[in-house]
Amino acid sequence: MTRRAFHREPEAVRQQDLIAATLDSIAELGLAGATVREVALRAGVTPGLIRRYFDNKERLVSAAYKQFIAKLIASAEAGCGNGSALSRLAGLVRASVTAPVADGRTLSIWASFIGTVHSDPVMAEVHREGYQAFRDLIENLVGEAMAEQGTRLSKQQVLQKAIVINALLDGLWIEISMGGDDFSKLDVVRIALDSVATVLGIDAKTFRE
Repeated sequence: MTRRAFHREPEAVRQQDLIAATLDSIAELGLAGATVREVALRAGVTPGLIRRYFDNKERLVSAAYKQFIAKLIASAEAGCGNGSALSRLAGLVRASVTAPVADGRTLSIWASFIGTVHSDPVMAEVHREGYQAFRDLIENLVGEAMAEQGTRLSKQQVLQKAIVINALLDGLWIEISMGGDDFSKLDVVRIALDSVATVLGIDAKTFRE
C-alpha cells in the first residue's frame, strides 16, 4: 500500500487524490475494504477531510466510478489516432483489447463497481452514461466507416452493429483481462479486428491494415 504525503493542494487536485486513493483501495481490497478510513490513510489525510469533499462513502465511490469509466473511454479513444473513420475504428478496437484498457487491475476495479449497479440508482446512472458514451463513439465511427466503404446504413442498422461490436469488445476485454494461457498464446488484436470486420461485412485484411 502506498501512502501519499499530505500537502496543501487546490480542491480539484485534492479530490483527484482522494479518487485515486479510492481506486487503489478498491483494486486491492474490494469495495467493502475501501472504507473512508482506508482511503484517508492512503491519501495521507484525515477522514474528516474526505467528508469535506464527499458527504459519504457512496458519493466518493460514485465519483470514483465516473472517473474510472471516463478514463477507460479516453484510453480507448486515444487509440483511434487520425486518418479515415475505418482506421480510427480499428485503432479503437486495438486499444480496447490491450493494456491499459485490458488489464487485470482494471478488471478488478470494474468488477467491484458493477456489483452495485442493480442496487444503487446513482451507480446505475453513472454506468448508463458511460455505456452510452462508449457506444455513441462506436456508433459514430461505424456510420462514417461504412459510408467510406460506399455502404449507406440506416440509423437503426448502425445502432445494431454498434451494439454488437460493443458487446463483442466487452466480452473479449473481460476474457483478456482475466488472463490465462489460452489468451496469452493468441493474437487477441487480430481476433478482435477480424471479428469486428465480420460484423461490419468488410474485408478483414483491409481492416487490419
